[in-house]
Amino acid sequence: MLGEYRIEGRRASEIAASVERAIGAGELQSGEVLPPLRELAVYLEVNPNTVASAYRTLRDRGVIETAGRRGSRVRSRPASTPREALRVEVPPGVRDASDGNPDPALLPPLERALAEAAERSARRPALYGTPAVDEDLAALARTALTADGVSAGPVAVTSGSLDAIERVLSAHLRPGDTVAVEDPGWGSLLDLIPALGLRPVPVEVDDEGPLPEQLARALDGGACAAVITDRAQNPTGAAVSRARAGELRGLLAGHSGVLLIEDDHGHGIVDLPLHPLSGVTDHWALVRSTAKAYGPDLRLAVLTGDAVTVDRVRGRQGLGPGWVSHLLQDTVLHLWRTSAIDPTVVAGAYGRRRDALIRALDERGVRARGRSGMNVWVPVPDETGAVARLLHSGWAVAPGARFRLQSPPGIRITVSGLADHDITPVADAVAGAMGRGEARRYE
Repeated sequence: MLGEYRIEGRRASEIAASVERAIGAGELQSGEVLPPLRELAVYLEVNPNTVASAYRTLRDRGVIETAGRRGSRVRSRPASTPREALRVEVPPGVRDASDGNPDPALLPPLERALAEAAERSARRPALYGTPAVDEDLAALARTALTADGVSAGPVAVTSGSLDAIERVLSAHLRPGDTVAVEDPGWGSLLDLIPALGLRPVPVEVDDEGPLPEQLARALDGGACAAVITDRAQNPTGAAVSRARAGELRGLLAGHSGVLLIEDDHGHGIVDLPLHPLSGVTDHWALVRSTAKAYGPDLRLAVLTGDAVTVDRVRGRQGLGPGWVSHLLQDTVLHLWRTSAIDPTVVAGAYGRRRDALIRALDERGVRARGRSGMNVWVPVPDETGAVARLLHSGWAVAPGARFRLQSPPGIRITVSGLADHDITPVADAVAGAMGRGEARRYE
């Protein structure tokens, strides 16, 4: 039975624990096939339903995966292992274009906003029983969402985009359900989905967003949810166009039972209009994070959606953290009211850097993508080699493995830390790393 290791137990919990112990001890390897449940039931002299329950528990915990007639096997990688572990360690003297951070020079000063939040707290402290969402913040957020064409719905506040997406997925899906995701796409989301016991279904992305035929295939194949980035898609910079939004809305309207989640983390740093997809499915949510516009440490996102979804999110949140700090809510409210940043200025700054790098790469025979946001995606034949050669040339970039499921290899270059005089050295280094020119190290 699985070579030298013997699965033990009479109850489902004991059988599941036996398998988990073996995986933890290295006696069961990633990808190893578990015995068919009826065969294991005969071996253990238990009812097949007992083994089925044990396998279901293991699958729900993300320990194993089941592929129909191909049986159940140990996951190829732990569901909790973050793709961030694939980041490049940046040696001294190497410029970091891998981290995905905004340009600090484009973030608004927070002193006045924080001071006003503190003053407001002194006048009206947030105590137990205070409503979870500030009424003024919710009203301002809802006004902005309505102006962008987002369907009507209540507002919740979460600790960032990923927190919101996790709560929405957990509110509707069960372990084993499938989720259509962009490929390449946000690495943290690609980690979150299997960690919840869900199965990702890759959907290819071009500059205008998810390809309709790929999303249609995922939905027809039984995907229970779809997560779509509206603008500044990470890592490709895709932004859903008006035409593409119409196609996607038509597809989703034919699958009204699918949970739709839209990620608008590019709000505030992108000057392309939002073309929302919300309102065509029974359950939906749209998330707006402040991280890229105001800084990653301002852990706040607003979430709107259908009443059932938002109510479930609020209810579960109330049993955990309770609410997002009203000091943070008041800080964001001040920044919104005072128009602390001009999105066209920020978008223009990132856009000039992206466009300059893409042009420079094109002049060197290197194809690259980056329609919006702060990243440029460069397809490469060999990620490991390209990243290593770029490090040798003095530049750290993000390996595409952090963002990919089935899509071809690539590297992500974050332009937020690049100045005008950096464009030529970076383009030369990338071209050299791909064998299309001599890589030079610029001190």
